[in-house]
Amino acid sequence: MAVKQFPLPDVGEGLTEAEIVGWKVQPGENVTVNQTIVEIETAKASVELPCPWAGTVRELLAEPGQTVDVGAPIITIDMAGAEPEPEPEAQPAESGSGESGSGKIGEESNGRVATLVGYGPRTSSAKRRPRKDKTAPAAQTPAAAEPRPEPEPVQPEPVAATPKTEEGGYVPLAKPPVRKLAKDLGVDLRSLAGSGSGGVITREDVRAAAEGTAAPAAPVRSGERERRVPVKGVRKATAQAMVDSAFSAPHVTEFLTVDVTPMMELRAKLKSDPRFSDVKVTPLAFAAKALCLAARRTPDVNATWDEEAGEIVYKDYIHLGIAAATPRGLVVPKVRDADGMSLRELAESLERLTETAREGKTAPADMVGGTITITNVGVFGVDTGTPIINPGESAILAFGAIRDMPWVVDGQVVPRKVCQLALSFDHRVVDGQQGSQFLADVGAMLADPSMAITY
Repeated sequence: MAVKQFPLPDVGEGLTEAEIVGWKVQPGENVTVNQTIVEIETAKASVELPCPWAGTVRELLAEPGQTVDVGAPIITIDMAGAEPEPEPEAQPAESGSGESGSGKIGEESNGRVATLVGYGPRTSSAKRRPRKDKTAPAAQTPAAAEPRPEPEPVQPEPVAATPKTEEGGYVPLAKPPVRKLAKDLGVDLRSLAGSGSGGVITREDVRAAAEGTAAPAAPVRSGERERRVPVKGVRKATAQAMVDSAFSAPHVTEFLTVDVTPMMELRAKLKSDPRFSDVKVTPLAFAAKALCLAARRTPDVNATWDEEAGEIVYKDYIHLGIAAATPRGLVVPKVRDADGMSLRELAESLERLTETAREGKTAPADMVGGTITITNVGVFGVDTGTPIINPGESAILAFGAIRDMPWVVDGQVVPRKVCQLALSFDHRVVDGQQGSQFLADVGAMLADPSMAITY
């Protein structure tokens, strides 16, 4: 019976790692082609991975909560009724990669069927993932016809799990092969202090403990009034993106208070319009439409600063990012070609994207390629803020809460629906005059929607 290891694929654009959320199968369980076997969480979305083969689960090579590099094996499958595949001749890697070609889903190439985006044919049946020194990976020996012990030096080691505190006590940092060695030698990993990078317990630590020469582990305290949460997934990606943006693009933020009573009156009118009876038109949809129209007059806010080329790239389209708060953290799905959408189409897209984001099911492709972003801080009752520009963009608009406030109309103080707008822009691309013009245009259309016909 042939044995195959399924490596973690790149399910997005250039992702390098993902966290194992939970396994859908267990060792000894039979699986079929395209059966969901594991749920992973990347920096962009939660994804369920299908099994590319039919067979029996032999071993799970990564634990829930563990962060695994793309290309590292995560599960071993005994192929039902399959013979071991002969090892083809090694071929030089192309463009620094151990893969060649990019088979489409369902198509067969080099005897291998692609079953997942980004998971295409290889030049050999199994290869060791390249290390950081970028050296070409060596081919593994073909699987034997009968079961044999798995040599530890050949199998790539997944990244160790992050420590946490449970009812049973401290869960130490150790990779699966090291845990197996400790079990075989009767060593309690919780009693060891890891000598590896970041406190990871190594084979040498386990062997030293077995010989009675290991240093005892430092006591681990679980504070009653504090807790530690590993920085990973969406939170890690968001933090890095915000730091990169804040320290690379010179931010300027301008504010505008707007009487949006006419906009709210139009919204109420649309509720009784049969054309809008099945769609929820939110104030955010009006703001998104105004943003797209205002960008026509001030295209600089929809441009990109290209540092390497020394150029400003102007976009003749708008991929509108919508900042959405989710249980997994802040995500920014994109409304593609928002500038060509009607108000109804925008409202439908916004509702669909935000619901998908909150469920953690946003497709990785919907998370990249934005040109300008809007963030609705008003849903939290916040008036405004100073938003940080998303990397690769030049502006972000914050849409504040709509409140009943006193407002002067024709010399009289009357109650009106009022909100605040805040525009942060990259001062390398957008000058003060341009940023002010854009913000004023957005405000003018929210204060009087009929102004939209002039743009």
